[in-house]
Amino acid sequence: MPAESFFSLTGSSTPTPVMNNGKRKGIVVFSGGSAANNLVDVFKTVRENKKCHLSYVIPISDNGGSSSELIRVFGGPGIGDVRSRLVRLIPDDPDHDDSEKAAIKVFFNHRLPKDRDAAKLEWLHIVEADHSLWTNITTAKKELIRAILNLVNFEILKRRRPSSTFDFSGASIGNLFLTGARLFTGSFESAIYLLSSVCSVPNHTSVLPAINTNFTHHISAGLANGMVITGQNSISHPSVTTALDNAAPSKDEDTEYHDAIEDANLPGSLPTLRKQYINFSKADEDDLPARIERLWYINPYGQEIRLAANPIVINALRETQAVIYSIGSLYTSLIPSLILKGVGDAIANPAIRYKILILNSTTDRETGPSSSPFSAMDFVAAIAKAGAESRSFVGEAGKHEYGAYVTHLIHLTGPGTPRVDKEALNEVGIETIKVYGRRVEGESFVRYDEKALIQALEVTLGREQRPEKSRRNTLEG
Repeated sequence: MPAESFFSLTGSSTPTPVMNNGKRKGIVVFSGGSAANNLVDVFKTVRENKKCHLSYVIPISDNGGSSSELIRVFGGPGIGDVRSRLVRLIPDDPDHDDSEKAAIKVFFNHRLPKDRDAAKLEWLHIVEADHSLWTNITTAKKELIRAILNLVNFEILKRRRPSSTFDFSGASIGNLFLTGARLFTGSFESAIYLLSSVCSVPNHTSVLPAINTNFTHHISAGLANGMVITGQNSISHPSVTTALDNAAPSKDEDTEYHDAIEDANLPGSLPTLRKQYINFSKADEDDLPARIERLWYINPYGQEIRLAANPIVINALRETQAVIYSIGSLYTSLIPSLILKGVGDAIANPAIRYKILILNSTTDRETGPSSSPFSAMDFVAAIAKAGAESRSFVGEAGKHEYGAYVTHLIHLTGPGTPRVDKEALNEVGIETIKVYGRRVEGESFVRYDEKALIQALEVTLGREQRPEKSRRNTLEG
């Protein structure tokens, strides 16, 4: 019987793996922020079916957008992707009108105006509690949130200098709250716990920073032509210049100029890591001059360093039945988490039966250039190389090692999708699963159909109940 017919008629009877203590093994999803947020409901449904814990591992190396100004003034990790996932996980209950949860989601997703003066004025209205955003938030939560926001406002005032003032342009209220919570508790982990509690994130789902730190950690990428690009924002989407850049003298790249600005950066650190990157565009990005070959962490002076993963991430990987690499930017959303010490060994453990790559529906700046876009095999090779580097193996990972990091690949077909060579992937031990996508008006690429993706994941992981028949999915393997 063809695989598609078997899937549609019977489903899988694979039992759910359990640990020695009888607890069901969980699912770990590696992802970045905005792209993977579109699949949160997919992973939620799969988790509910497996009745297990779900962990999201999020990198903390982003130095663009409003996070860049928080990093410049306060230091600390890039928190934007962690915040966006926590807020996205606020539960929706269609059977009950929960106006407070809806209001909290709007509140923490809110961004201040792009105009600097208007942004500061609106911020003051928020901390003084006379802004409409507070509507429908109960007094207890309102005063807790206000206390944290007033704390971060006080810290901003303390750090005000003639050479450096905080720019509220486009600032995320959720990012400001998470920063204030981190400053108050002295713990990034505690700050995440507080925001999770305020957002009523269910206990069965965790958002784990790839590194648990109070420090800033940046990344660099090496291209095939020998060029090195420093800082995640420069790798992924170069910024539009900001007010601070425009105020610089003609040699604004000089370290001496940036040393004269009193902020959280160490004297002598790389100027490219000290700029404001508040304004950037993800549209109309120029191709990189060559393919990215490698990514690594650096200290403030540009020297390569090796960092250990968050111990909670390693524990989650030890207790998981499946690793899922979600859609998103390959080199700035996935690889920063995979190259950390301990991650490669944990993923390569044969006890993890399912290591599933959900292939992007298109290529981007990081997986080009457009003249030579990444294929599915290139995505797999980059993940395997990152895992090998995590284990201190230098150089390319051999194809015989690919199956240690990826066992299944889910993909779309159509114009612009990465090329999938099914036979070549099968030869290295990777099963391919093709699903149908959907087109959204105004977009030039295909999106995953949620129902088809859920069914593809469930047939891979083994579903305990009969799936609904569907013609929107095909299983190849």
